[in-house]
Amino acid sequence: MMRRLAIQAGDGVPKEGGANRSRRTALCPGSFIPHPSSFILSVAALLAPAAAVAQSYPMKPVRLVVPLAPGGNLDIVARALAQTMSESLKQSVVVENRPGASSLVGTQLVAKAPADGYTLLAMANTFATVPSLMANAGYDPLKDFTGVSLTCLVPMVMVVTPTLPVRTVKDLVQLAKARPGELSYATAGAGSTGHIAGELFNRHAKVMMLHVPYKGNSQAIVDVIAGQVAMMYDQISTSAPLVTAGKLRALAVTSLKRSPLFPNLPTVDESGVPKFEEITFNGIMAPAGTPREVLARLNSEIARAVRIPEQHKRYLERGIELTASASPEDFTAYVRAEFEKKAKLVKEAGIRIE
Repeated sequence: MMRRLAIQAGDGVPKEGGANRSRRTALCPGSFIPHPSSFILSVAALLAPAAAVAQSYPMKPVRLVVPLAPGGNLDIVARALAQTMSESLKQSVVVENRPGASSLVGTQLVAKAPADGYTLLAMANTFATVPSLMANAGYDPLKDFTGVSLTCLVPMVMVVTPTLPVRTVKDLVQLAKARPGELSYATAGAGSTGHIAGELFNRHAKVMMLHVPYKGNSQAIVDVIAGQVAMMYDQISTSAPLVTAGKLRALAVTSLKRSPLFPNLPTVDESGVPKFEEITFNGIMAPAGTPREVLARLNSEIARAVRIPEQHKRYLERGIELTASASPEDFTAYVRAEFEKKAKLVKEAGIRIE
């Protein structure tokens, strides 16, 4: 009688029939039994194209789109990283400014670009906020993009006009509660980072300060210095010289840790408004569908660039902390959390822009 062969569950080695038949799968005579090494070779064959993509990328210059005009923090950091990455990637990383329509022009351009790693977007907080503020932003931050890495964090500082009779956040809260609706804060416009920070503070501190939007940050700062508006939330890298010169008075930073620029200046959280945090972040996104191996390569190069001691120190002295995400997935999750947090605030505060 022809003997029957069976495979013991889990061991992958053919054995002659015997007890415990319920745990075995019978094989017909002449069946092919693959050797374990065949499986290993198959997996290697599947992984080979992915490895090849990572090793060959990039084969031409990479375009890094900045959706704002030259000169701001987003542009400055993008250019610094592009220069360092050009050297390590052995291909040019070219910064291209595409400003317009609250960053929509440049953002939409990248959203429609091929998902091949050769067109990237330098972005800031508004990337995750604008879709909740507008009826049709022309992009979905979660569906049209995937994360590459965080690039820097910049805390804001709560500054007031020197004539306002307050020196601490506690003083400001007491004054705002005593004069509800009379104190105002200036911003660069509806939906800006300063506006979002102001709405968050109103809710956390249980006060009501009026929003005064401007067409840009410059005039807003001028009017706070002149006392036309009581206060504003500004990036610490911008306001630091004005605070040092005595033209503005700083009350606190909006991050959960103190800034090395003003180590004696407390955080809003330390000042009696628990868990308050609103910090400017910059990062790099790629069109959805970009190969994971390309994203990982870019993430690795960004991490290398932000760790260069001289570069990190130079930017930290301006209040800009260069940093990178642990992985592309980590940054994608970070952006998702920001989007959901801001969407909730925007809905509750009824914030809209046209």
